[in-house]
Amino acid sequence: MAGRVMALGPQHVAKVARVVERKPHQVSYRPLSDAEFKAVAQGFLDQLKDAPLWVFAYGSLIWKPEFDHVEARRGRVHGWRRSFCLNITSWRGTDEVPGLMLALDRGGACAGVVYRMPEDDLQARLLRMLYREIAYHEDLPWLRWVTVRTAEGPVRALAFYCAPASHPDLVRLPLEEQAGRLARAAGYVGSCAEYLYNTVSHLEALGIRDRYLWDLQARVAAEIDSL
Repeated sequence: MAGRVMALGPQHVAKVARVVERKPHQVSYRPLSDAEFKAVAQGFLDQLKDAPLWVFAYGSLIWKPEFDHVEARRGRVHGWRRSFCLNITSWRGTDEVPGLMLALDRGGACAGVVYRMPEDDLQARLLRMLYREIAYHEDLPWLRWVTVRTAEGPVRALAFYCAPASHPDLVRLPLEEQAGRLARAAGYVGSCAEYLYNTVSHLEALGIRDRYLWDLQARVAAEIDSL
């Protein structure tokens, strides 16, 4: 698997980098209160029934997990695949130039990494992840348990951003339109091109090859070259 060179490189990320001021995010969604965050966390923990808490990572949680773990395994989820199908107008996009973020969409399979959390203070650990990943009641349908097949056996894991049957933020665009957005969108935390580059390069380092993302990174590189 060694020797594969990405078309999308740091020079492309640098070309589209720009400073974007963080502004109040204008949405009609209802923010989760601290008490509601705690209730959501406790609800997932109640469903565990004293089993270990595993979290499935397929995108940024691989290269920027921001949580402690005591075990990590390569694993595969069937029935779900990576897809830039989450519309964003903040974070790595704006109202004027919306971006896309990875989610798990239905169909196919997805290889990634599954992390086992330390068993102490699970609610606080899960709360930190929830605060990182979601903000609104309308985000909750994107969270679900998935079965991850690993070499050591299957585990039940929590996955963030699994596409619901329908949602205002769920968009399924042709590949060329995805590439166009990813080549141009940026927000106060960085660009979509940077996100794509980090994800593909880290997957490659792990020996995880995703044909969809490999095709997409080449398209995004070509889009940026044409700007």
